[in-house]
Amino acid sequence: MVLETISRIIKVQLPAYLKRIPLPETIGGFARLTVSEWLRLLPLLGILALLGYLTIRPFLPKKKKQRDCLINLKIQKENPKVVNEIDIEDLNSTNVCYCRCWRSKTFPVCDKSHLKHNELTGDNVGPLILKKKIL
Repeated sequence: MVLETISRIIKVQLPAYLKRIPLPETIGGFARLTVSEWLRLLPLLGILALLGYLTIRPFLPKKKKQRDCLINLKIQKENPKVVNEIDIEDLNSTNVCYCRCWRSKTFPVCDKSHLKHNELTGDNVGPLILKKKIL
């Protein structure tokens, strides 16, 4: 059933569609096409654009994987995780952790996203922790 449908589309409907397409013989002929003729050309142009994209896609630059995106390039690289603690007298809460990996869903507050980032990239970035200084 499925193969019969595909066969009918390729043998009957596709040639009939291609015969009805208003392809001008010159480039200037495209300027003289009416709106309805352009609308009949749209499916063919869409398929050609898709085929063109799929043809050049292997040659397009790849997105960088998170593995390639180290954040900490030179600070305390000998430590497994860089965490700085600062004591502040006028802090309202006991501890506040600020994100330095830029991956936190609650940025600027740390949500420990650096743990996954460090695991994926081999980086050693950690939060900035502000502690209330106890006098």
